[in-house]
Amino acid sequence: MSRYRPPAPKKSPYITPAGKRALQDEQKAIWLRRREVVAALSAAAAEGDRSENAEYIYRKKELREIDRRIRYLQKRLPELQVVEHKPANREQVFFGATVQLMDEDETLVTYRIVGPDEFDREAHYISVDSPLARSLLKRELGDEVEVDVPSGLQRYYIADIEY
Repeated sequence: MSRYRPPAPKKSPYITPAGKRALQDEQKAIWLRRREVVAALSAAAAEGDRSENAEYIYRKKELREIDRRIRYLQKRLPELQVVEHKPANREQVFFGATVQLMDEDETLVTYRIVGPDEFDREAHYISVDSPLARSLLKRELGDEVEVDVPSGLQRYYIADIEY
């Protein structure tokens, strides 16, 4: 049995201006954090036997995770396209829209369509690559949208669109 996994589909390169600033701030902060971890790692390495040194093992793992995130940000940031302009037709759903949906139980939920690097469940930001966002794109105010979810087919009515 092999551990091969096919590569994940490529993410959309779109991002909001605030999302790009947040990623750039994270990149600056993570370099500063890396300096602290390297200093702690060298201090732990100086203590002697590394095979049973929990601090050394922990710092090596932490450094590995930081380096992985740095590599990701260095590859991802140059390919991002910042979407700053609002669309001419504000009655249609496009990237950056805040959409208010009404489900079959007449419950209102609000989502904002953002890039895959800035989605956040708590803030109700959904990725433009998500099934819900893909079904909402280019739909108009008042349209009914069907989304295939694990529990079955879910219907939504577009109640409001804001940019």
